[in-house]
Amino acid sequence: MFIMISGFATFEGTKKFAENSGVNKDNFKEFQSLYLSNVGIGTYLGDADTRTDELVTNAVKQSVLSGVNVIDTAINYRSQKAERSVGKAILELIQEGKTTRDQIFVSSKNGYVTNDADVQLGFWEYVKEEYSQKGILKEGDVTSGYHCMTTSYLSDQLDRSLKNLGLDCIDLMYLHNAVEGQIKDVPKEKFLDNLKSVFKLYEQKRQEGKIRFYGMATWECFRVSNDNLQYLSLEDMVNMAKEVGGENHGFRFIQLPYNMNYDQALLGKNQLFGTENISILEAAVRLGIGVFTSVPFMQGRLLTPGTMPDFNNLKPSLRALQFIRSSPGVLAPLVGQKSVEHVLENLEIMKIPPMSESEFLALVKTLTS
Repeated sequence: MFIMISGFATFEGTKKFAENSGVNKDNFKEFQSLYLSNVGIGTYLGDADTRTDELVTNAVKQSVLSGVNVIDTAINYRSQKAERSVGKAILELIQEGKTTRDQIFVSSKNGYVTNDADVQLGFWEYVKEEYSQKGILKEGDVTSGYHCMTTSYLSDQLDRSLKNLGLDCIDLMYLHNAVEGQIKDVPKEKFLDNLKSVFKLYEQKRQEGKIRFYGMATWECFRVSNDNLQYLSLEDMVNMAKEVGGENHGFRFIQLPYNMNYDQALLGKNQLFGTENISILEAAVRLGIGVFTSVPFMQGRLLTPGTMPDFNNLKPSLRALQFIRSSPGVLAPLVGQKSVEHVLENLEIMKIPPMSESEFLALVKTLTS
């Protein structure tokens, strides 16, 4: 029997999680009336097989038991199997009495064209059978980057994500690499018109109770200089959301790559705010946007001895996480971890508080001088 779990993350639920998590109390940030752990689990990498399903499910469960209540996935990760693994973990945790739906914050992403690893069809066969023949995709809807942001496709993908996760509401739905997946084929002005339609769709899905918030999970657009075709102004995005959804709009989060090597979010002053050039992290703070970050270890490359400067007597993985989560404006780095050993090792960071702002700024000064 297929079970759909109702509800979503709430102030009371997440506060209770924070209080009972057994980790340092400073490792939760209150944002949008939610208490969110300052480390989250990501589910991007891995083969689309049963063994990886099990690893991901166990890693999500162990992360929640270690004090993490932020879980991030996407429909195209492992061709829909990542979402299913997350859904199984949540269901088991709830059935085992380890948590409740209102204590955990779940985000997913849509926009890329994906097949289904559990359906024995080739990629394009699946696309034809599941999307084209049903009128969900029309000719010209998919870009050369395998991306689609028509409202019929995104609406279909949201329903699939809900089913994969076994949830009747997703806390945060991101539009996935929108500019990055579209701009080679779509003029910027047309792209912005399409983006407004997507924001309208997401506001409608909030009204329907299928999502609580929406955002943009990005790679380039908030880090590149403003003369780059992929550039987006965060202030413009917030204004677009206000135009579509009023002051209580749901556009409250972004995701971008950030670590000690990819430091543009902190040091690049590419966002114009009034007449001032500021970083995307500073712009997010001023605009009330929460930032989750991807690639904390650059898929392990940052963990090689000598790659990152030493500080606080921490081992490399903890140093990487401490730097990111202590950055003003960052809610949490999202860590892709599949073995229980890695989860336990990485989440040792939850036993100590993040650096204070003055400690962090002093560290950045030594790194940049």
